[in-house]
Amino acid sequence: MQFTQAIVRRPAPSCGAGLTTAALGTPDYDKTLTQFHTYCATLRQLGVELTELPPLDGFPDSHFVEDVAVVTPEFAVITRPGAPARRGETGHIEPALAAHRELLPMRDGRLDGGDVMLVGKRFYIGLSGRTDADGVAAFESLVSRYGYTVVAVPVGAGLHLKSVVNALGDDLLLVSEALAAHPAFAGYRRIAIPAADEYAGNTLRVNGALITPAGYPRVQDAIATLGLPLHVIDTSEFRKMDGGLTCLSLRF
Repeated sequence: MQFTQAIVRRPAPSCGAGLTTAALGTPDYDKTLTQFHTYCATLRQLGVELTELPPLDGFPDSHFVEDVAVVTPEFAVITRPGAPARRGETGHIEPALAAHRELLPMRDGRLDGGDVMLVGKRFYIGLSGRTDADGVAAFESLVSRYGYTVVAVPVGAGLHLKSVVNALGDDLLLVSEALAAHPAFAGYRRIAIPAADEYAGNTLRVNGALITPAGYPRVQDAIATLGLPLHVIDTSEFRKMDGGLTCLSLRF
């Protein structure tokens, strides 16, 4: 998909009070903003027009906008986040998305957008600590009428499915060694990355270029062989809060 638009949200001063499973310390707010601005500048450089939403201090994780919606060419699903503390974020994303897409709100189950990977007309959805079978079923009931299919994939480790697998093309996945042999991905070419480099599995393809986190030279070397422009940016402060590159925008 060629992206022309993206919605981002500026991190709030409270961002260090968000949910995290990492034990990497509290993010530095000034550094967080610097990294956010670099991310936004990279998207703009790749031809994406941004809508930047204001910070929500009462929702410290709200700059991870990917979790509260899933956007397709036809519609946007408003998710039902797995963490109850984040469910209030959905009402704050709806007005921005309603200007571009029909909104399909989920009513049942639990589902984070970070667990949802779209390849062609097929959604791969991670069964994780934030997304359950009821959420997958509720999501499928909304998207199936538009010709989309859904495949559930158990996530053994990592917060979300896209923490460890992302599509770099219609037939190519960047995936952790732990999931590389999963039968759901048998039809794809796969670049498998070792456990020590799993965070870099959250690499983002935008308009014929790749954006990847700094600090993972083995992954950078592997994806450089694809011959696509490569943008390496520091996401250290977002990693402290379980966040990555895909989390920080809704692209369409």
